[in-house]
Amino acid sequence: MMAPKGAAFLHARRDVQSWLDPLVVSWGYDAESGFGSGNLFIDYHEWQGTRDIAAFLSVPAAIDYQREQDWGRVRSHCRKLLGVTMERVQAITKMPPIMPIPKEWLGQMAVLPLPKDVDGAELKKRLYDEYQIEIPHTRWGEQSFLRISVQSYNNEEEIDYFVKVLEDLLGI
Repeated sequence: MMAPKGAAFLHARRDVQSWLDPLVVSWGYDAESGFGSGNLFIDYHEWQGTRDIAAFLSVPAAIDYQREQDWGRVRSHCRKLLGVTMERVQAITKMPPIMPIPKEWLGQMAVLPLPKDVDGAELKKRLYDEYQIEIPHTRWGEQSFLRISVQSYNNEEEIDYFVKVLEDLLGI
């Protein structure tokens, strides 16, 4: 939501609240009689020790900012740019997609499989060291992947640059 780390909220229907346990146990968990709010879900999840709540105070401003910037349009543009990028990279690598091209339900990140003979860690290092392109690399079994994220600050020229550099480095 473009708010600082840690600024989030949890919503759970009343009928499933009892299923959830907090990741951090603190003040309200098994509180003494008279200490809690009377609602276990709130008591278990509301406070996390001495956590600074300043980040939470930024959430309304983040919501306002997204509304003012027509964030639905921004997300849609990012998904379209991501889809085009996925198709262009797949055309270069000849690797089958492991996920569908983004539609309304998908976020702004995708995993790009690399050919088996490509050292993904070395590719990631070269992308950053030589071209200032920062993109995470991961492996699953014998397969290497790049994880691309398209955000509001990315543009078509940057995607063109990434695709051209990737094509040059892969020598395909």
